[in-house]
Amino acid sequence: MEVGNTWTFSEEQKENCYTDGFGYKKCISQKELQKFFASVSAGEDKPFDFLGALYEGIVAGSTAGVVAEAALYPLDTIKTRLQAAHDGGKIMFKGLYSGLAGNLAGAFPASAVFFGVYEPVKQKLLKTLPENLSAFAHLTAGAIGGAISSLVRVPTEVVKQRMQTGQFASAPNAVHVIVAKEGFKGLYAGYGSFLLRDLPFDAIQFCLYEQLLMGYKLVARRDLKDHEIAIIGAFAGAITGALTNPLDVVKTRLMVQGPANQYKGIFDCARTITKEEGVHALLKGIGPRVLWVGVGGAIFFGVLEKTKQILAQRCPGPPMQSVSFKQD
Repeated sequence: MEVGNTWTFSEEQKENCYTDGFGYKKCISQKELQKFFASVSAGEDKPFDFLGALYEGIVAGSTAGVVAEAALYPLDTIKTRLQAAHDGGKIMFKGLYSGLAGNLAGAFPASAVFFGVYEPVKQKLLKTLPENLSAFAHLTAGAIGGAISSLVRVPTEVVKQRMQTGQFASAPNAVHVIVAKEGFKGLYAGYGSFLLRDLPFDAIQFCLYEQLLMGYKLVARRDLKDHEIAIIGAFAGAITGALTNPLDVVKTRLMVQGPANQYKGIFDCARTITKEEGVHALLKGIGPRVLWVGVGGAIFFGVLEKTKQILAQRCPGPPMQSVSFKQD
């Protein structure tokens, strides 16, 4: 309430007061704060729509996945070649788009499956769990989405990395030769290391992104602009990419070794790399990986949220409850 130039606030409002950019003091009550968290996490009073979440996840996720993969494929190729090379090995910078078409053909269904699982699971968990466990909901949804989509992503990754390292000239030829020499299981080479890398990667990246998004919305008290979403996505991607780089090196070595079976498994691979090349070898390709995942995060999450906006405009559902700020 304002009397002349004097402002008075209730005790619960004093706990959540701040000064805006023009020097005016504004407050949000605890009740309104709780409503805000509910609106940005799950949508207050909005019934869970499984088919809607599934459709949104598949369309928005596959679109974002294909755009990000296509835009940053050369960086991914350089990262793979750096990780695959043993000490003294030369890095080729030709054919940086080798395997792009086959990878995009696999990236579309892989992204569709991931988000077709992630979005419904996330929204269901946010509806079911207490608001203070939203981070757990995001972690769980990311891990489950990653586990199920790995059935599509791993063969795509194996073929892509074999082509990036110059072993094959085309995706169909790669699939034919791998299956002929190594059996169908050859398409799932490094599956364990892939899960070891991607389950924590997916869980951490999406949890970090969603939590930063919620926190920034709380501070800004408005819908975020495209560049703000991109920055949050880049930050979440870069941090997660750096943390999981050693696991990525092991995964790459296992996937590109072919029928020679130089490594017996995940732990043997990590032990052999550190013994023969030093611990620093587990950081190979970290620069291109952080750049690739960081910029990829900006593109991916930017396209993802924009696609969601377009879908919401074309197929509007019940409006989400938005927080209102009142002065007593």
